[in-house]
Amino acid sequence: MKKIVVAFLLAIIATSPSSAFSQAKTTRDQILFYTSEWKGDRFPDGRPRLPDSLLKRAVDTTIEDIWEFLRGQGYNNQFDTGWQALHIDKPFAGRALTAQYMPSRPDMTRAIAAEGKAEGRLLGRGSGTNSWPIAELQIGDVYVADGFGKVIEGTLIGSNLGNAVAAHTHTGFVFDGGIRDQEENREIPNFNGFYRGYDPSAWANMELASINAAIRIGRAVVLPGDLVLCKPEGVIFIPAILAEDAVSYAEFTSLKDDFNFELNREGKNGAQFEGGWTADKYDAFAKWVEAHPDMLKMPRSEFDALLTKARSPRSAQ
Repeated sequence: MKKIVVAFLLAIIATSPSSAFSQAKTTRDQILFYTSEWKGDRFPDGRPRLPDSLLKRAVDTTIEDIWEFLRGQGYNNQFDTGWQALHIDKPFAGRALTAQYMPSRPDMTRAIAAEGKAEGRLLGRGSGTNSWPIAELQIGDVYVADGFGKVIEGTLIGSNLGNAVAAHTHTGFVFDGGIRDQEENREIPNFNGFYRGYDPSAWANMELASINAAIRIGRAVVLPGDLVLCKPEGVIFIPAILAEDAVSYAEFTSLKDDFNFELNREGKNGAQFEGGWTADKYDAFAKWVEAHPDMLKMPRSEFDALLTKARSPRSAQ
């Protein structure tokens, strides 16, 4: 009798909605688990909510400077390249909302369809699970999807879903997969996207596996809420906990470079074309920044703190 009761209870647990780890939509608690070091604002779904002002600042930084900072913090798998884009010459940045797709499997498809029906999600003729993540997007998000590199019949959006992404985010997307209706998507105002390729085929033989889970994009690892920076050189995913420091570091490095470039052009750098950062040079750099206040995008107090750190022998080493 005891065995029968135990088996019955296990069956209830296995089929209960509260055993949510197999659900397509990641729970808030799961997102909090993966982003537990984040102490700032969050969206209702649990994703870290980086400030809009930081997203704007990030666009003007370089991949190399962000990459260098992340590598110094031990984050070695945050960049990927080899993209096509709607507008390759127009950088953009936003907060990651992630999705993962897999090849279709009938039993998995039925389970996810049942879950979607219970949640009142659209499913059926003219609407597939590839529309579900779009409904979760917020202004300033970037829809980041692991489509396992599939392009033919891996077209995660066409023009209708492209317009929906644009309306929800005013930003764009990054797909390790394909798109269709490329020409029409290019005509959508204030919208950009990076993807692996174009094909006129419709999305087929694929299934949504998760929304807002940890995913892989090429050689990069992405968590929901990461700062996504898309530049002609590629895409870098900046952990939310490091985003402000990474952007400030990149801005500081860019200022140093601009000052150094000017010295090189004027022949005032001797043979120290890349370095030679002595105390006198840092003093001259600080005065140069004071003379060009429009170039300083971070608070002056933040710049001063970075300058003090840069002056220290340990930092130089």
